[in-house]
Amino acid sequence: MARRPLPRILSSGSAQIARSREIARTAADSATDVLHPLITVTRGLRKLAATARARWAATPKERRGPTLALVAACVLVVALMPYGPLLALVVLMGAAAWKGRERPVVKTGPDDAEIARLKGLYEALVPYFSVPDDPEPLFAHGGDWSGAFAEYAFDEDGRLTRLRIAYPPYFTDGEPAARARIEQLLHAKSGRGREYRFDWDEEGNRLDLSVLPALPTTIAAQRFVTVPGETVLGFTDADAVQRTVPVVSADGTEDAPAVVWRTGPRSTEPHLLAVGQPGSGTTSLLRSIALQALPHGDVLIVDGGGTGEYACLAGRDGVLAIECGLSGALTTLEWAAHETERRLIAANRARQAGQPAPEDTRRPLWILLDRPSVLGHLAAADGRQDPQELLQVPLRHGRAAQVTVAVAEQSDSTDTLSEAVRSHTRARIVLGPAAPEQIAAVLGAQPHTTPTPEVPAGRGYARLGTGPVLRLQVPATPDPYDDATSEAHRRAVLELLPERHAIAAPPAPADPPTVAAPTVVTVKTPAPVAASDTVSMPTAVVETVPGSAPEPAPAPRAEQEPGPAPFHTPVPAEG
Repeated sequence: MARRPLPRILSSGSAQIARSREIARTAADSATDVLHPLITVTRGLRKLAATARARWAATPKERRGPTLALVAACVLVVALMPYGPLLALVVLMGAAAWKGRERPVVKTGPDDAEIARLKGLYEALVPYFSVPDDPEPLFAHGGDWSGAFAEYAFDEDGRLTRLRIAYPPYFTDGEPAARARIEQLLHAKSGRGREYRFDWDEEGNRLDLSVLPALPTTIAAQRFVTVPGETVLGFTDADAVQRTVPVVSADGTEDAPAVVWRTGPRSTEPHLLAVGQPGSGTTSLLRSIALQALPHGDVLIVDGGGTGEYACLAGRDGVLAIECGLSGALTTLEWAAHETERRLIAANRARQAGQPAPEDTRRPLWILLDRPSVLGHLAAADGRQDPQELLQVPLRHGRAAQVTVAVAEQSDSTDTLSEAVRSHTRARIVLGPAAPEQIAAVLGAQPHTTPTPEVPAGRGYARLGTGPVLRLQVPATPDPYDDATSEAHRRAVLELLPERHAIAAPPAPADPPTVAAPTVVTVKTPAPVAASDTVSMPTAVVETVPGSAPEPAPAPRAEQEPGPAPFHTPVPAEG
């Protein structure tokens, strides 16, 4: 059977109704715009009347009569004044308009999108925070999320910036693996590309999630307000450390929270190890340490990479040597080991004699070794000693001898580090992007934040001894001779460099040596000589060549001397 069409009035009724509703809505909006002042004044008069009624109800009965008489007197005075009623009407309308204005709505709860995000996060946590035997589970599919999420905050884009989670007591929050699963889930559900901080309260069964702002990168190399023996490694969060130092940044002068590394005889972390990927800023960190150490000590630099990143320090006061080759590095590190022994012997003798340690043993000596794996590979190929083996004495006894060692290595070559470097470098730094497992392998503990895949140069984590893992931003200390360095950073580094060594001018060339005439020696003999009475014999003429090699330095004595002589001149590099 063919279907009969609907009557015209039924088929077009819905369209006419929708059109009528649209016309009515448009007319209502227009009327609202036209009558908006009248609506505002009316709303204000209603609120003023309600306020007056409430004040009259709150007035005691014995004071209502005097209050009414006072109001009547005021009305009479206004009525008798010139233009009094008109002014009173204007004031009343103004007060009503101010009272009836539309105020911004204060948000008292999450909107629909934020509620949907919280519900999704709640459902994702159910498998981790619930067990089948729980009679009253805090987390259950389809349950109430408001009981688990006590506090929360969102940004303008609707993403979480702060969240407090209450989890059941039977959750294994003491296991790092269980914590890592929850942190990874929250990181994925709350939005990637940001750095989150997780604070676990095992006693109260609470987990606080917060989004950390990026550390500032506007602080360049400068003279920091520290005492001798303190080195500013970088800057961190304000609530992570208790000390701030005044700095000059691109935004002006401010007090920045600094990660201060203390060295010397009373330091618990006398040596440093920095690990990072190429371009992460480990060389800039060593350059920053050198600039801070030069005003109070001497510096030895061994550049295993041989890229010339430390050329700006060549010939400066306090820089004993900068070595790039294998032979120079071995000679320099061998001298450093003998110098450490000499300082120990001299300090021990002075202590036994009841005298203070000599001045040359109290001046700090810094050994900065960049990329020792390259030199170790060259030494193995040439059948020579690994330069890291010569660091055992400075690493073991450097704290008592005022010798500090700082080693920088790339993350893909950490397996080539010697056991002495691994065991005696208690101050650790990881720079550049790295997985939490890699950070924990270097620092000995996982960070409380989630590292981001892309970070600027000099950004990473630091841990001094057994302390907490801190976020770190190394002050910008680029190579001033690099063309890619900005003018401001180049000027900042050059201002910190000490003066160069005073090099004496070469002597003027002397006149060419003249050969003296042979000297005639007359020998008188008592017996007659057949040929003649005199014998002439030429004497040898000894000529000194100005460019001849000097005599070799005497070898150090075995027992009488306290140790090898101090090293004052740079060792020539190989080749």
